[in-house]
Parts: sequence; structure tokens; C-alpha cells
Amino acid sequence: MNEPKSERIYFAYGPTTLYACQYDQRFSYYAYVPKSYSEGKSHRYSLAVVVHGTERAAATYRDEFADFSEETNTIIVAPLFPAGITEPRELSSYKFVDFGGIRFDLILLAMIDEVCGTYGLADKRFLLHGFSGGGHFVHRFYYLHPEKLLGVSIGAPGFITYLDETRPWYAGISDFEQRFGMRLPIEEMRRVPVQMVIGGEDLETWEINQKDSPLWLEGLDAYGQTRIERLRGLRDNFQNNGIDVRYDEVPGVSHEGFKILEPVKAFFKDALAARSLEGDVSSCNPN
Repeated sequence: MNEPKSERIYFAYGPTTLYACQYDQRFSYYAYVPKSYSEGKSHRYSLAVVVHGTERAAATYRDEFADFSEETNTIIVAPLFPAGITEPRELSSYKFVDFGGIRFDLILLAMIDEVCGTYGLADKRFLLHGFSGGGHFVHRFYYLHPEKLLGVSIGAPGFITYLDETRPWYAGISDFEQRFGMRLPIEEMRRVPVQMVIGGEDLETWEINQKDSPLWLEGLDAYGQTRIERLRGLRDNFQNNGIDVRYDEVPGVSHEGFKILEPVKAFFKDALAARSLEGDVSSCNPN
């Protein structure tokens, strides 16, 4: 009996299906490709990555950036890091980038390589935003790979890694070189546009102050009890280390990721405009 040949779709437009990452098929990603996309056009298509929070609403985040995608010729990638990867029913491993023997930053870079290779993007750097659990992930990714980023938007993380040489990862960076085999790339970090964004009413504290949690580390509350206090602390911490920060508090919004996306899109547009002024388009090389 002849088996059916597998279907191979080279390009998809608009909202794509969920694709398994070939580097590690436990993880997957959605994309949105502008309907104007054409392999033969001279447009420079950009790339933006939006990382979900604990609720794993990756497809919704992808859809929320469809208008931005069409307006700016930007391909959107929304990775999905499933719960229960490192142990049954766990929710948070991806947030810490390096957890349970998995390097989630390298998984994201593999996804980027796949998209970059499929669509032949002209610039291998990308915009990056995450809210809540995604905010955890993106600021730690920024510490490791600033050279990959056109801009990073850090949305309302609860447990924050400060540039603090007195505390270990992930409350600080005292053991960063030992853990990751590299020095903190502070000069490269200073060259990346940074946004911090949070709702002006993001004041609940119960979830981020459970000191009996196995994820709790001494020093996570050193800058305050609320997400706002802690993010303001990170802003000041960055600025004291020579990193400029665009800081947005959205009035009347609590811990609601979809309600803070307009300033994120504005920040992304500014970062793309800055890239355009550089006049530097490097070829996409998955290797």
C-alpha cells in the first residue's frame, strides 16, 4: 500500500498554524506573515517576537500584533513554551531562561533561525516583547543575547534579575559568568533600545511574594513588594549602569497584558525607524 506523501508548504501568509520547532519538537511557535509578503519584493521584512505569560496565550498575542505586522512589514513570531516540561504541572521554567537542564533562550533562537531561513529575512536581529512571565523571559534573554535584538520591551515581570553583583542568578548576576560561560555583555546591552511597560494599577502582590515557593530567592523583594515598585527599581538599576530606558505606566490598567500593547507597538515602530536610519541590512544566516 502506498503511503500518502507528506504535504510541504513553503510559505504561509497571515496567521499561520502552530509549527513544531525542529531543534526541539517539544516547543512550537505561531507566526503572522504580512499579506504583502513576496519572496521577490525589495521590501525589507522585519521580525518581532512576542512571548506569552503563564496563561500561554501565544496565538492571541500573535493576533494582537497582526495590524502592526501589516503596517510595518514585520513577521510576528509567538513561541509556545508548554507547561509541565521540566516536571508535571510546573508553570514557570521558561521564565528563567536556564532551568531544569533546558536553555530556553537557545530554543527561541532556533525558532528564529527557522523563520529567518524560510522567509529570507534581510536582518537577523529582532524586536522582543513579553508580559508577566514573558517579561521574566525577555529581560533575561536580553542579558545573554543583546546583539540579537533591535529592541526589547519588558512587561511587568514579578521576579526580576537586577544588575546586582552581590546576589546570585536569578535575583542578581554575581555568578553570571560561571553559569553561562560569558561575561555580562554590558556594552552591547547599552546599544539596544529598552522599554519597560506596566499597568498603572498593577498592585496585586500575592503571586510575587510567596516566600515559601520553591522559586523564591532572597533579594527578589529588595526593590519593593509590587510589580510597579520592582520595575521602577529595574529602570533605575539599568540607568545607573548606563542603559537608557523608555518607561511607560499605562493609566487605569492592572496586570492585563493585552491592555498595554499600544505603547509596545509605538516603541517597536521607533526601534524599526532607528534601524532604518542605520542603513545596515545584514543577510540572515541561521548559523
